Amino acid sequence: MRIMLVTDAWDPQVNGVVRTMKRIIAETEAMGHTWEIVHPGAGFMTMPLPTYPEIKMGLFGRPRISSIFDEFEPDAVHIATEGTLGMAARAVCLTEKHPFTTAYHTRFPEYVSARLPIPVSWGYSFVRWFHKYSGKVMVATPSLMDELTGHGFQNLVAWSRGVDTEMFSPLKRVEEGQPGDPFAGLPRPIFLNVGRVAVEKNIEAFAELNLPGTKVIVGDGPQLEELKKQYKDVVFTGAKFGDDLAACYASADVFVFPSLTDTFGLVVLEAMAAGTPVAAYDATGPRDVIPGSGAGTITPLGGDLAQGAIDCLKLSRNAARAHAETYSWRACAEVFLENLQPLDPPQRRRFWHKIRIRRRKTKAAAAS
Repeated sequence: MRIMLVTDAWDPQVNGVVRTMKRIIAETEAMGHTWEIVHPGAGFMTMPLPTYPEIKMGLFGRPRISSIFDEFEPDAVHIATEGTLGMAARAVCLTEKHPFTTAYHTRFPEYVSARLPIPVSWGYSFVRWFHKYSGKVMVATPSLMDELTGHGFQNLVAWSRGVDTEMFSPLKRVEEGQPGDPFAGLPRPIFLNVGRVAVEKNIEAFAELNLPGTKVIVGDGPQLEELKKQYKDVVFTGAKFGDDLAACYASADVFVFPSLTDTFGLVVLEAMAAGTPVAAYDATGPRDVIPGSGAGTITPLGGDLAQGAIDCLKLSRNAARAHAETYSWRACAEVFLENLQPLDPPQRRRFWHKIRIRRRKTKAAAAS
């Protein structure tokens, strides 16, 4: 298939949307599929997102997206985000009467409400409107599907996530005192968090835990400098990538995931793949991945996450790795392809024949 992806989140952002879609693209290109990626850096006028200047919003995108759509002639269109480009692509598809799919990667209502004085209910009205005409809304976990159903969403389908078990591996572990130890000189045990340092990630809940050893936060984001000043006993390393990041995961003793807003949390699987047990709250994502796995602990909301983290010290690192190995990016990519909504071949031929005629007429009119 020729697949057109429209996303407001792309390089240089580092988040679950970008990492998920990059891996899906790599897996499906290996199967022979072709992609056109529409993102803010692809020739659009942009402006910084208020309260989060690292993120750029594409402006006035509809004409360019319409042009890309006409020229690429996709078999399927997938809109990954509910931002400005996502809305423009949605409008193009509805105008042209071409089916499209969407994904609920981000708790948009909660994220907006955490930054701006906007009620969560308003956010849900918006995202319900945005996804209303999507052929299929791809959702990461069963609990999130139940939650969104309660908010009046329709056309929800399951689409889980995968993990790179070669990149994130127990083999990347560096024991204390050995050359290359990413936590050299820090008191053990090491309690690690990896992710975007932003208000919606509830990182303060981790920073405030009374734990032995050292709390380490790997990542960058708008809250980094504020938290560094506030929590002097926490080690902030900034963002890490590749083997450096993999060594942090594998060399930590426990991974602590305090987020209450993630729809899945890829970092949970990455930590497990590295053999590091995960302590998390009973929130969407962890509640679908951890229970019964032997790979971590679940703490009720408002409960003692510190105790859950300490309990993880007793868990088997081999069990964590074994559980992560049940999540395959190949399977994730295959489900993604099954969820797409391409036109069937006869419809497709008729659809693009009309588009080509229109395009020729437009060019002829412009030339005259």
